[in-house]
Amino acid sequence: MSQTVIRLTGERTSVRHLKAFKEEIPKPSKHEVLIKVHSVSLNYRDIGVATSGYPFPVKDNVIPCSDAAGVVIDVGEGVKGIAKGDHVIGTFDPTNNFGQQEDWLNGQGAPVDGVLREYITLPGIAAVKLPKESPQSFSEWSTLVCTGVTAWNALYGNIHLRPGQIVLGQGTGGVSITGLLLAKAAGAITIVTSSSDEKLEFVKSKFGFDYGVNYKTHPKWSEEVLRLTNGEGVDYVLENGGSGTIAESINAVKMGGNVSVIGFLSQAKEMPDVASLALAKGAIVRGIVVGSTQLLQEVVRFVGRKGLRLPVEKEFGFSAEQAISAFEYLQSGAHIGKVCIKVCE
Repeated sequence: MSQTVIRLTGERTSVRHLKAFKEEIPKPSKHEVLIKVHSVSLNYRDIGVATSGYPFPVKDNVIPCSDAAGVVIDVGEGVKGIAKGDHVIGTFDPTNNFGQQEDWLNGQGAPVDGVLREYITLPGIAAVKLPKESPQSFSEWSTLVCTGVTAWNALYGNIHLRPGQIVLGQGTGGVSITGLLLAKAAGAITIVTSSSDEKLEFVKSKFGFDYGVNYKTHPKWSEEVLRLTNGEGVDYVLENGGSGTIAESINAVKMGGNVSVIGFLSQAKEMPDVASLALAKGAIVRGIVVGSTQLLQEVVRFVGRKGLRLPVEKEFGFSAEQAISAFEYLQSGAHIGKVCIKVCE
């Protein structure tokens, strides 16, 4: 039997180089499960992989994407705790069960083939079961693999977030919105930034975030954040910009605050003196390398028990043409939350 697989072909210069192929459905080994993919969630990393903007190794003709949710249809004889019919998501790096990820060489969708296909095999230990009776769709659950774990790692992977603390998320993309949803559900005060007043009003209304800051209206947006927090600053920043925003992020945190470096959307012509800025605030500046299967289990449990609805804004169909449209929509920055590809109903 064959399946449809979408690969990134040729030179990595455009998202329009995605093409569909017919390939054999893999068979699970003794310690693997075979998953019928129902939905795939996109990340900005996938745009970087397609356009040579991703700063880590990428294999030739890679199957992109790292985030999938689906149903187990076959189980290797050595797998424990997972059965046919279970709903699951697989971890970003199947070799990282717990603790700090050691490198970028096993993350799905770049150095190894990813999940933009109808069937995937994963080590049983890397598949996390989902509550079947939950209100969340497969698309919603798929967003936790990379985005959800990254946000959870930022809030709980080092110094744990506590109720009443203040969390700032940069922009209205997936990590920021998901991270602020998790923080709000844990009793934190939330601040979101955007260049659009309309987006700010929308996310405050839809998700109940406490404050919004327009970084075009306030180019030195950290000053507005300090004003909103009575000069104290925030406890956590989900830093999605990179070198272009890191100075404002550190200025926005309180003394001893946490800046989680997650993305690379904004590049500075000259790198700010991060060492001096961090020292002046006694701040923790921590790079987030997604996270382990253990962290994925934790965020799945939290979302399931809280009944949180995850921010899927738009779903596309499963074909090379639809995948290109999904990638282009994500690349445009018009989205609020997550963009997904429904592989099957």
